[in-house]
Amino acid sequence: MDATLQRALASAVERLLHGGVAEARLTAEVLLAHAIGRERVYLFAHPEETLTPEAARIFRRALGERLSGRPTQYITGSQEFYGRSFRVTPDVLIPRPETEHQVETVMRRQPRARRIADIGCGSGAIGISLALERPAYDLTLTDISPAALRVARENAATLGANARFLCCDLGAAFAPAAFDAVVSNPPYIPIEAREGLPREVRDHEPHVALFGAGQGNGIYRRLIADAERILRPGGLLSFEIGYQDLEAVHPMFGPDWRFIEANQDLAGWPRVLSAFFHPGGAGL
Repeated sequence: MDATLQRALASAVERLLHGGVAEARLTAEVLLAHAIGRERVYLFAHPEETLTPEAARIFRRALGERLSGRPTQYITGSQEFYGRSFRVTPDVLIPRPETEHQVETVMRRQPRARRIADIGCGSGAIGISLALERPAYDLTLTDISPAALRVARENAATLGANARFLCCDLGAAFAPAAFDAVVSNPPYIPIEAREGLPREVRDHEPHVALFGAGQGNGIYRRLIADAERILRPGGLLSFEIGYQDLEAVHPMFGPDWRFIEANQDLAGWPRVLSAFFHPGGAGL
């Protein structure tokens, strides 16, 4: 007897639960919807529809990949961020919900900015979201990985965002005093913490986007130094930090930084650290 969507879903949930996969029901729904080329809501409206042989084959393969540890987002090739669907591949970090606070922080703290740089853009989620939410912003997205930039360019084209793309290490390629705001989600996890990460992260997401040198938070010293060179007086620097990094990173801001602010994520952890650059008290 051919499987219906309802039976296929129930069987998949059981397999995923047995395999120790978190959020087994949601994962099964996302993968089945991907296999049949529909939105998840279609599964609930057509539970008795028969799964085609081709869709069944795609679904079985997707389940096998997920049970092996591959993240759902790399299987489906997409992840929602700030209400939009972004293409993701193993060349880019999977955008997390807490990173949406970066978009909100820049729009709230620097609403009249003109030129903004998204440094280490990965899929382009932050910079593209800013470009779409505030068309007056002039966005330049950078990444050290050419493969990541290809994904970001594709997302910008698909979503209709105007932005420039540049392959470089942090802000090395920019002229002095070029930007009104710099935003970044840099690689900050210490390499020593690798084994403690979930296998989905440790074995599948790009290490260049995950791990910082040394203790991990040393990347912030470089980022702050670059920002001091490429920001205009009164410019904003905003970046994501690890959930235990605030005490170590906050003192890295020197005397030319003002109005330092730490914002919490939904779990209550400090997640976004931002400050305004006022060299010698300029603009105060």
